[in-house]
Amino acid sequence: MDLGLTNRRALVLGASKGLGAAIARTLAAEGATVIAAARSEDAIRAWIAELPEEARGRVSAARLDLADRASVDALADSVLAQGGVDILLNNSGGPPPGGARDATAEQWVQNFQAMAAHIFHLTGRLLPPMLERGWGRIVTIASSGVEQPIPNLALSNGIRTAVLGWSKTLSAEVAERGVTVNVVLPGRIHTDRVEQLDSAAAKRTGKPVEEVAASARAQIPVGRYGRPQEFADVVAFLCSERASYVTGTKIRIDGGQTKSI
Repeated sequence: MDLGLTNRRALVLGASKGLGAAIARTLAAEGATVIAAARSEDAIRAWIAELPEEARGRVSAARLDLADRASVDALADSVLAQGGVDILLNNSGGPPPGGARDATAEQWVQNFQAMAAHIFHLTGRLLPPMLERGWGRIVTIASSGVEQPIPNLALSNGIRTAVLGWSKTLSAEVAERGVTVNVVLPGRIHTDRVEQLDSAAAKRTGKPVEEVAASARAQIPVGRYGRPQEFADVVAFLCSERASYVTGTKIRIDGGQTKSI
């Protein structure tokens, strides 16, 4: 299936590793020109060097620290100077584990800026060229915790739910102008982040990390953790010409783990 991504320009955040890197590689393989942004440009360049030669020339690295407003604006300035992008993939790191009772006001504010406010700001800056062209795709990675709160991840559950409300609101405002806005909800996709959460759970419960991971897999109907490529393939479709009638929605990619309908 031709996704219609050839010569589309994309900006992928959090692209040094994990889900962001998988999405950036997949969009490039589908013919898009990709700006891969993260705090570590060297990490991005490392996986770019491993791409097939044809795709390698379509990916460039850019620095972005979502915790730093100046860094966000510097990237926006650079992207807009090049004519903007057609596709924006919003992806932020996750906050540290912890319960709702223990989270401080400072933690809420600090993490809200990096995971929500600065993403809202960047999207707002990059949106006008999409509206002028009458075509755009905005996809934001949240978490299955917005539907079924994940124990000991209070900051993530709360902040990512705010992101969901923002995305739904924006989708209705720009739909008639050819811009779609969607959220994807990863479950247990095998990335460094999931390994960190398993390790934190093992430390908290005193169980071996292998036992913690086995218990987590047992709760997934598919019986395993997802692969980053499986996640990236769904995102690539949402970014494509083929997904022009999909907007204002959230899509689970969790192997059936979320129990609600």
